[in-house]
Amino acid sequence: MIIDKNENTVIIAQEKASVKTLVNNIEQAYNKYKAYHIIVRLSSLEDFELHDIIEFLRLSNNHRADKKSFVVVSSQVNIDEMPDEIVVVPTIEEAYDIIEMEEIERDLGF
Repeated sequence: MIIDKNENTVIIAQEKASVKTLVNNIEQAYNKYKAYHIIVRLSSLEDFELHDIIEFLRLSNNHRADKKSFVVVSSQVNIDEMPDEIVVVPTIEEAYDIIEMEEIERDLGF
């Protein structure tokens, strides 16, 4: 698991393990990251599908309930097939844009 901390955001990436292993690793180390917005970069992983992304759903819901953003970055899945409860974007830049928009919404009380 590769971790890159940047101000109030953590980017987590995985080079070779499965999505399920990555989710388990994040859950085990969650206390280190819970104060940050989380971006999970899946661009280096191959052969994953919608059901793999759904593995992040519980983690995403818990993190968002604590008023922090959780964004998955992958260009290998069809964004239109993703459930509304999880945010998936194709690039890191779009992930930062989502975090910025969600922070504005939280500040405005939405």
